[in-house]
Parts: sequence; C-alpha cells; structure tokens
Amino acid sequence: MPLHVVLYQPEIPQNTGNIARTCALTGTILHLIHPLGFRLDEKHLKRAGLDYWEEVNILEHSTWAAFREAYPDANCYYLSTKGQRRYTKVDYRPDDFLVFGPETRGLPASILEPAGDRVLRVPMRPGLRSLNLANSVAIVLYEALRQLDFPGLLP
Repeated sequence: MPLHVVLYQPEIPQNTGNIARTCALTGTILHLIHPLGFRLDEKHLKRAGLDYWEEVNILEHSTWAAFREAYPDANCYYLSTKGQRRYTKVDYRPDDFLVFGPETRGLPASILEPAGDRVLRVPMRPGLRSLNLANSVAIVLYEALRQLDFPGLLP
C-alpha cells in the first residue's frame, strides 16, 4: 500500500509541482484539498513537476469534510510548527496519510486540535517561521519511506 501526501488548500503552484514530482518518484498518492491558490493547468505548476505529471496519482477533494468522508478511517499525521512531537518519533505504516497545510498559514486549529499527539513537527531553530512546504513534504515522506524500507523503490 502506498503512502499518501495531503495538501490542504495549497497556495503556491511551484511547491505543489515539486511535491507532485516527489510523489511520482516515490509512488505516493497526492491529495489536493480545495480551494487551491492556483489552477491545475498553470505553467508554474507544470514546470515544477516537469514531465512526471502522468506518473503521479492525484486525487482532488472539494473540502476537508469531503476528504474525511472519502477516508473516514485514514491514519493521518498532521505536520505543523505547532506540533510538539518530532516527525521521527512515529512508527509509520503503509497507507498512512501525511497532511500539510497552506504555505502562509498552516493547518487550522479545527484540524489540529482534535489530532492531539498526531500533530508532528520538523525541528528547526527557534524564532524562525517554517521550512518550505515542498522541503517539509520531502523530509517527512522520506523518513516514512525509510522506516518502511523504501517499498517498490530502487535501492
């Protein structure tokens, strides 16, 4: 079973394009939760994803509620600078969902508060805002893949 990356209301097309490329290369399913801050036919999005668009499985959801209805039993981890638990302190399993918020505001409290210890963070220096979204996705996704011994990927 593949892993899932969920982008909640992403805003910057280049980030989503880079994430789509990472998902294509790792066999990860990419979920996009609307509204998006760009059109899916935007040139910056396409350029960032290069020629990998046909290799990525992208699923779109009209709202957060629609996503949760489609995956009511999803084992989700929520990445946020508000998390207290490091992303490396989790035992990832196949079919886990890694949920990331929009670049300028992160995931809303309505999603984070019920998640409890499933809210994770990537360590960084105090006083600085956040890592780039595409970098954060790559960091966390590759840790999950490492723990699963990189299923289906070349050594």
